Amino acid sequence: MPKVGMEPIRREQLINATMAAIDEVGLAEATVMRIARHAGVSAGIISHYFGGKDGLLEATMRQILTDLNHAISMRRHALEDNTPRAHIGAIIEGNFDRTQVTGPAAKTWLAFWASSMHKPMLQRLQNVNDRRLYTNLCHQFRQVMPRADARNAARGLAAMIDGLWLRGALTPEGLDADEARHLAHNYLDQLLAYHGCQPRASMTETY
Repeated sequence: MPKVGMEPIRREQLINATMAAIDEVGLAEATVMRIARHAGVSAGIISHYFGGKDGLLEATMRQILTDLNHAISMRRHALEDNTPRAHIGAIIEGNFDRTQVTGPAAKTWLAFWASSMHKPMLQRLQNVNDRRLYTNLCHQFRQVMPRADARNAARGLAAMIDGLWLRGALTPEGLDADEARHLAHNYLDQLLAYHGCQPRASMTETY
């Protein structure tokens, strides 16, 4: 009988082992047996907690997405400046948090993006993540520019963040998070400067 309180520990252990296996050999070769060896458990434990490899990959991506949202939320709650520029800057910083740019996390993200084209559950997670980023950006941009411009700005900055992340993750030396943040902040400043960065009194329109 499993010890009381072991399930959260075991699940975290297996999620970390999944990222380590993907980092080592890629998703296709990250078999249940290899993941189990990384975790130091039997392969049956994976079936017990996750129902197999697909369930474990989904749980791993949910954890990475949770880490992403936590990284952004922490930065936004710590802000002393409550301006849209500050909140958007916190979103940029959170997307390049260490939990998102380390080797295992980066390679798991890449595997997730590729697999989401073929696995409906992963595609739903991807759509939720994309929508959350766009909506959060649009909400802040809407305070300083008209709705149509805010939508375009949100789409552009979201694409900038994803593009910087993807190009960096695919380089042999890995993602330079500092450089990526610098470029994203510069692009944000250009967007705001172009629109004058004058806060709007009303934010009642839907996105």
